[in-house]
Amino acid sequence: MTTRVIIVDDQAMVRAGFAALLAAQSDIDVVGDAPDGVQGVELSRRTHPDVVLMDVRMPEMDGLEAARQLLDPPTGVVHRPKVLMLTTFDVDDYVYEALRAGASGFLLKDAPPADLISAVRVVAAGEALLAPSVTRRLIADFARQRPAPRKDRASLRLNGLTPRETEVLELIARGLSNQEIAESLVLAEQTVKTHIGRVLAKLELRDRAQAVIFAYESGLVSPGAN
Repeated sequence: MTTRVIIVDDQAMVRAGFAALLAAQSDIDVVGDAPDGVQGVELSRRTHPDVVLMDVRMPEMDGLEAARQLLDPPTGVVHRPKVLMLTTFDVDDYVYEALRAGASGFLLKDAPPADLISAVRVVAAGEALLAPSVTRRLIADFARQRPAPRKDRASLRLNGLTPRETEVLELIARGLSNQEIAESLVLAEQTVKTHIGRVLAKLELRDRAQAVIFAYESGLVSPGAN
């Protein structure tokens, strides 16, 4: 099955480079690109991509607002692509807020080509791009800059999880993959997937990215903890 991708970035060289790299893959089809968020949203509505590579900082409309519009579309718009944010090392709350809005993760612009290709495939498959250690550090940095954990409503929602589901949520927040969680808890990987599905359903979260944010904001996981 071919994954349809669009690239939204204000730098023409970035768009061209990413497009050439991805289009060379037999399972990826680049169906368009746009230089800003406004045109990116319009292009997505028209081409219905599976994955949108979205730059954080752009003119006209930044990546955060564009991601919000794609992930929380107006009445009558049913298409909701996966959104993968593109950023540099000087990340800030833009990316954090994008994850809260439902983006599936983020990728550093200077990541190796193989990482970009893998990221598109991972996100298209419904996973969140949160495994690399650099991503775990960045997520923790976002959480550290946030207000104190909201332990009232969040704690009530946590109480609805079983002890095993709570363990799984904590390991998700630490950036472990399904396989790593399975090894840590001595479970079958399929069992881990089942637990993750139940966690997301009970907490009313879209995906693993939002699960990570929830775990930090609820106080289940402390920033910088091992």
